[in-house]
Amino acid sequence: MWWITVGLVIVGILLMLVELLLVPGVGVAGFLGLASLVAACWYTFACIGYSGGWWVTVFVLAMLVVMTVVVLRNRTWKRFELKTEVNSRVNEESSLVNPGDKGVAQTRLAPMGTGRFGAVSCEVKSSDNSMIAAGTPLEVVAVENNQVIVKPIESNTK
Repeated sequence: MWWITVGLVIVGILLMLVELLLVPGVGVAGFLGLASLVAACWYTFACIGYSGGWWVTVFVLAMLVVMTVVVLRNRTWKRFELKTEVNSRVNEESSLVNPGDKGVAQTRLAPMGTGRFGAVSCEVKSSDNSMIAAGTPLEVVAVENNQVIVKPIESNTK
């Protein structure tokens, strides 16, 4: 009958580890793991004997203390941390564009889109929040807070 106790303890410890490492929070795995450990202690007291029940209870409590100490150590969570850094910045190309530069809308501006000014392609915004079709010639009106403000260039050919 010890195999039932051992099975309940193993299932309880595995569920507690799943709760602590895979799906942290107070969830179903933690409650089921705790219930399995309590059931193992109860079953041992009820079916195997008083001294066996105390040994299983002491073992379960020791395992819970060890798991808690290991999880609360700082180095344990360092292994799971994402170590990459994001160094990129948004719309860096806007610093290469100056008021008065002329270019073309690569995409439709509704009122934001992409414009190309020589070799520089960056996100632009229509000065009056109007829609501007792709391929329309543009002129840079201002550059404010890394945001390029443009207006369409009127063509005088009729």
